[in-house]
Amino acid sequence: MRTIKKIHNAVFRPVGDLITWSPLPTPTLAHIDPFLFLNHHGPQHYERNNDGLPFGPHPHRGMETVTFILEGDILHKDSGGHESVIKAGGVQWMTAGKGLIHAEVSTEDFMKNGGDLELLQLWLNLPSRLKKTEPRYLGLQKNQIPAIVLDDGKVQMNLVSGEWEGEQGAFDSLTDISLCTIYFKAGGQLVLNIPLDNNIFFYVIRGRVSVNETDVKERQLVEFEHNAEEMQILSSANSMVLLGYAEPLKEPMVAYGPFVMNSEAEIQEAYDDYRSGKLGSWQE
Repeated sequence: MRTIKKIHNAVFRPVGDLITWSPLPTPTLAHIDPFLFLNHHGPQHYERNNDGLPFGPHPHRGMETVTFILEGDILHKDSGGHESVIKAGGVQWMTAGKGLIHAEVSTEDFMKNGGDLELLQLWLNLPSRLKKTEPRYLGLQKNQIPAIVLDDGKVQMNLVSGEWEGEQGAFDSLTDISLCTIYFKAGGQLVLNIPLDNNIFFYVIRGRVSVNETDVKERQLVEFEHNAEEMQILSSANSMVLLGYAEPLKEPMVAYGPFVMNSEAEIQEAYDDYRSGKLGSWQE
């Protein structure tokens, strides 16, 4: 089995009244190439007549965002003309590429009536050859994402991207990143074989699991060595895990604010392009 290098605790970083835990980056771990950033918002309950999510129009370049809506909803809108409302169980994948402006806010219905909210947003780096690719966006609801039932119903894998035993994920990754959320009932078991050269992103959203005979609890991120392919997961309680794996890019990286590029000069160029309107214009 692949050896665990270290277990990292998420850091509490609220955004206004939005409960937020950040497993990546933290003082103990900068990133897991090509996985750059994860914010875990909630879980929390919003009362009626709330202000909803605070993520108004802002730019991105050189990276991708993958947002998992566990509870509540998100209204996505961007300068490329994409707009959708994704509800609980759905996922949205945005490739910023050469740059765009987007907003992720709550719907009028959620702000009026309130409800439970829990979200994950993961940032993925793009290789230099794709930093200026055309932006794209796809939002899919829960019933559009393959749900693979395993271990006599005690495990369910929601296959976001990549492949599992012949089943293809819902999204086509430009960089062959595999992503899934996995739900475990108490006693559920899963064994995976992950290519030796891949970096693994393993985050326990809720519950408690044993990974390669090491206990991991909710809001903990696992960092692995590269000494074996096998991963064994056993859940001692109802649990949910975010799992990703991919080949590392092994490229220089400069991240500043919403831009992720390969050099300081490219970061400055991104800001200049944003100010001059080259990342698109925003219209309410």
